[in-house]
Amino acid sequence: MSSSTLAIERGPSIWRAPAMSMRWWPVFLRNLLVWRKLAIPSLIGNIAEPLIWLVAFGYGMGMLVGEVNVGDTKVPYILFLASGSICMSAMNAASFEALYSAFSRMHVQKTWDGIMNAPVGLDDIVLAEMLWAAFKSIFTVTAILLVMLGLGISHSPKLILAWAVLVGTGITFSSIALIFNALAKGYDFFTYYFTLFLTPMMFLSGVFFPLEQLPGVVRAVAAWLPLTNAVLLVRPLFMDQWPSDWALHATVLVAYTLAAFWLALGLTRKRFRA
Repeated sequence: MSSSTLAIERGPSIWRAPAMSMRWWPVFLRNLLVWRKLAIPSLIGNIAEPLIWLVAFGYGMGMLVGEVNVGDTKVPYILFLASGSICMSAMNAASFEALYSAFSRMHVQKTWDGIMNAPVGLDDIVLAEMLWAAFKSIFTVTAILLVMLGLGISHSPKLILAWAVLVGTGITFSSIALIFNALAKGYDFFTYYFTLFLTPMMFLSGVFFPLEQLPGVVRAVAAWLPLTNAVLLVRPLFMDQWPSDWALHATVLVAYTLAAFWLALGLTRKRFRA
């Protein structure tokens, strides 16, 4: 049997280029309409934990630490922590939505199957889920950013640009989380993602202490983590400075986003083919 015949029998490759259209918008809108019923409890849950971290560590430990060196500049520890923890919040909010909520719609509730009975393709659904998870993270980081402004942690005009970087961070981590959503057989599978990937990255990305405190080998690996590059873009903006090597950090985040979304889409196609 020829290779061309085998290709026809097996169907199109799961790694083919995405087939996108504006049909992702009704899927996105559907998620928004459902979420509106639980918007306030959802927002409270998403912002409560990071604010507790900020108050407990920022003010509590900040009294012991005092100031931290960021390059050649000394900054209060609470500013150092706030600029890192808000990136962590964008990561967590996007990840939770693209894992637990997306998995519920895909596997438990079979919402995706129902949507695909309409003229909406799987590629559009995956894109809508990625954008929806990122959109949820926008609400979280916006609320936290407003609280930080109220506390007087930073009043830099560059916070507007920091907000844009945080939006991109949400897109990056929602794309990564959808990979594990495609692989999961149940909710317990996500424990591996949080325990083996997200939690170590929280402590290796300069959120709680400067990267210079890490051993050289660990620091070299940490420099290429997506959260590290998000923090390196956001923290100088909180300090009313421009990030150094911003093009490199932005490129790393874009590369993670494109590679992760392509992989998530391919694995999701494979799952629905089975």
